[in-house]
Parts: sequence; C-alpha cells; structure tokens
Amino acid sequence: MYISEPEVRAALTYEGLIPAIRQALIDYSADLVVQPPRTVLRAGNAEGHLNGWFAVMPVIAGDVMGVKTVTFFPGNAVQGLHTHMAVIELLRRSTGEPLAIMDGRLITEMRTAAVSAIALDALAPPAANSLGILGSGVQAHSHLEALRMVRPALRDVRIWSRTAANAERLAQECGARSVSIEEAAAADVVLTVTASPQPILEGRWLGPHALVLAVGACGPVLRELDSEAMLSSSVVAESRSAVERESGDLLLSGATVYAEIGQILSGAVSAPGPGRVVFKSVGLAIEDLTAARLVWAHRSRIAAQGHSL
Repeated sequence: MYISEPEVRAALTYEGLIPAIRQALIDYSADLVVQPPRTVLRAGNAEGHLNGWFAVMPVIAGDVMGVKTVTFFPGNAVQGLHTHMAVIELLRRSTGEPLAIMDGRLITEMRTAAVSAIALDALAPPAANSLGILGSGVQAHSHLEALRMVRPALRDVRIWSRTAANAERLAQECGARSVSIEEAAAADVVLTVTASPQPILEGRWLGPHALVLAVGACGPVLRELDSEAMLSSSVVAESRSAVERESGDLLLSGATVYAEIGQILSGAVSAPGPGRVVFKSVGLAIEDLTAARLVWAHRSRIAAQGHSL
C-alpha cells in the first residue's frame, strides 16, 4: 500500500496526533522504544549551509517497526521546492511484513509541530498569552495551528522573518502582527523555526520566565540561540542523547540538559522551577512511526469499509 501526501493529509489530524505522540514521548523516556541514532550523510551538492543531507531513521515500538529516509536541502527554497522531503516504510513487528509505504514530508511537518505543542502545554506558564515566532516558512504555519490547539489563550501572536514581506504575509493570514525581532523575542513563548546557521535569538531579549521552543538548527555546528539564551535557561530535551549529539544550540554553548520531556510528562521528573526554559527538539523516529501508524490505521479502516459495502 502506497499512501500519497494528499491521503496522509486526509488521514492525519492534530486532535489524534498530539495525544499519540505525547504517549510515544513517555514511552521513549521509559526505554520502551528501540531507536538507534539516525545516520546522516552529506549530499555534497553545495558549499556551506546549502550542502544538503540525507538521513535514515529506524525504530521499533509496540507492534510495528519503521524507517524514515529524509532529506534536507536548504537551497530548495529559492527553487520553489520543499526543503524537507521524506518517505516512511511501516512494517509489522511480529512478522516483518511491509504494511505501507507513505510520503513522509507532511508527517515530518506535523509531528514536529505536535511535539512543540506538547512541550508548550507542559512547560509554559498558565498565564502565557503572547507568542513570538522567528521564521515564516512551513513550520511557522504548522506550529501556529498546533500551538493554538493546546493553548487557545495565545492570542497575541508576533511574527518576525529575515524577509519582512514573508512575515507580513503570514501575519495577515493568521491574524498576527509583523514585528521586530526584539518584540517577537519578548513574548511569553518564543518559537524559533528558521534555517539560520548562526544565532538569531539573543538571551538579552527574552523575558525572565520565557519558554523558548527551539526547533530549527538541527546539526552539531548549527544554532539559532546564542549562549546567553541557552545558559540562562533550564534546557528540556525531546531526547537527551539526540540533543547532546545533534544540537549545536547545546554543544556550542556548553549548556546541559535538565530532563527529557517524556520524563516530565510521566511525572518521573518535575518541570523546571520558575525562570526561563528552552525546549530543544531535533526530531525522533518514534514520532514518525507514531504518525505513520495513525495514517495506516485510518487507511485500513477505509479499505475495510469499502470491502463491506
């Protein structure tokens, strides 16, 4: 069974995805998931940050296994192409039978936003009502939808982008304001979703109790946050080992991880005390597997209904 992106879009909702990934993150931190480090190969197509990469992400959890192959080519944006593309293969754990192959681009987009929404719900102060977004691309759009689902009180949305026209366009689409980077960074919750290889968010701009959802800059030599932002905050990771291996925000600042989000969700570790918090995500195969299983189950139900007619 091949499942195309339009079919994935019809099957996958944040209402179903967010609670499923929440449980998956708890299971991951409880060592119930078999997930080796992702293998990353540089494409050698360009110099510097435009050099794309190809990654393989296998995982086993519950009754299924899966592998995602994903590419990231920053230069695609100027060609009107997606910067991230992916394919996911889902297999039955008990027999190794292939269950489905599906387009993984939208799954990657949605599961990333779902993880940030889960972190927001667990870590943001209850009174938080402002959201600053640094970036105006695909992830900015998807995050807005997911974050508003768990915290509808985030009504003051501020958007900054290196391309002012893009920030203005997104602001008009979602009822937000296009602002300076300093004003966006002063929000209660700050989301960084840029492709910048150098720090764009400075700690001196952050409020004393800010929650930063750091999503971009996936790579050991890339960073979106400066050292002050990292070192003045408690760092919560999607995966301690993955962030310590793959996050330039952590490695280049010398910051340390306080806990994994799954540990906080399960109650094994308390949430950080008052003060700034940075939630750093780099993307996990278990998140892709969880989303792919939801898509496959939806498609299987439709197929079964068709046979019964």
